Amino acid sequence: MNAVPDALPRTAGELRAAGYAPRPIAREIHDNLLAALREGRDAWPGIVGFSRTVLPQLERALLAGHDVVLLGERGQGKTRLLRTLAGLLDEWTPVIEGSELGEHPLEPITPASIRRAAELGDDLPVAWRHRSERYTEKLATPDTSVGDLIGDVDPVKVAEGRSLGDPETIHFGLVPRAHRGIVAINELPDLAERIQVALLNVMEERDIQVRGYTLRLPLDVLLVATANPEDYTNRGRIITPLKDRFGAEIRTHYPLDVESEVAVVRQEANLVAEVGEPLLEVLARFVRNLRESPVIDQRSGVSARFAVAAAETVAAAALRRAAVTGEDPPVARPVDLDAVPAVLRGKVEFEPGEEGREVEHLVHLMRRAIAETARERFAGLDLRPLSDAVADGHLVATGERVPGADVLAALPELPVLHEVAQRAGVAADEPAGRIAAAVELALESLFLARRLAKDSDDGTTVYGE
Repeated sequence: MNAVPDALPRTAGELRAAGYAPRPIAREIHDNLLAALREGRDAWPGIVGFSRTVLPQLERALLAGHDVVLLGERGQGKTRLLRTLAGLLDEWTPVIEGSELGEHPLEPITPASIRRAAELGDDLPVAWRHRSERYTEKLATPDTSVGDLIGDVDPVKVAEGRSLGDPETIHFGLVPRAHRGIVAINELPDLAERIQVALLNVMEERDIQVRGYTLRLPLDVLLVATANPEDYTNRGRIITPLKDRFGAEIRTHYPLDVESEVAVVRQEANLVAEVGEPLLEVLARFVRNLRESPVIDQRSGVSARFAVAAAETVAAAALRRAAVTGEDPPVARPVDLDAVPAVLRGKVEFEPGEEGREVEHLVHLMRRAIAETARERFAGLDLRPLSDAVADGHLVATGERVPGADVLAALPELPVLHEVAQRAGVAADEPAGRIAAAVELALESLFLARRLAKDSDDGTTVYGE
């Protein structure tokens, strides 16, 4: 976060003279979003695959000033999307210095701040809050209390001599403390029903009720939330009055195409070794196959985090092989895909009756993804010279102890190998590991097309006749 600029006003009088009039949070977001749209700026950095579907709906909801709930299965980027909302706030906003709720110096709302403003007038001290401090996030859990979200009586303040009816005895919860900001609640239906009831007044009347008396605080918050579609129904765990108070319900989705899936992995994965575009496409298709498979429980979804974890696992396998063989730079090859099913099978839910066959299903879907990617990459390319060379006795061994140079050395000089590398986006003068990754993809595609045999034993795989 940057330091507060020195030129900003430091008292209420200076603030008034500079023209900093109070502006509701909905209007602030409305104005900044419109400015971004008019200038062609990306208002949603880091959000991939939603530009034609989710984002137009969300923008319309924000321009209308609506509270929003995002509905979608796990790993669809709902939380990431909500966090980008902070970027639509003003970079710095004035608050009464020392105020509990971050009130505007020209519009105090708590009794203590109103009293200070009356006493100090134009000398009321002003502090500045960065937009990152005006976004508040809460994961809904069954043990969340009304005090956590709304507030409760503070026994310490009562012990100091104040009466229970004094509004200044209240310890404010998360929602009022987010005054003039954004409150995001993840997995909203997981809140107990009595806690959901406590949000009704906040969303409609914008006041709060604590311990039997009402504080008419004109709270100014934008409430956004996430939920699973199954839970967000009258038959689920959401109460109808709260559901009715959200102005917009927006459905999210997993990436709609392979390119978007690869872009998400590229953006989110922390890769410790080089993973080429063809292998990322394999992983993207693998995840898409999982989402369409009848043996996978689609109600729980297959998170985008699965593809990210798969890419990181493949990169780690390549790095380990490079450490063992001395290969540099470490480059992932199709043989490294074998690490994915065993390591990540716990990240997906299978349908009942599939116990014990999880790895078998994952291996099958991975092979489908490899075949689809190879078919796409090598369409129209005659691989017969490669299969003929292997059939003539040029067996190719690969594995976790075989460097890329050895894979290439097992084959004679063939023009088709240059074509294969080119189709995989690799130039002829690049390191052997990158070319070997392309050649292995071609060999695996020939095996899956039953034009070559493959024998695996003790970490080594041999392609032959």
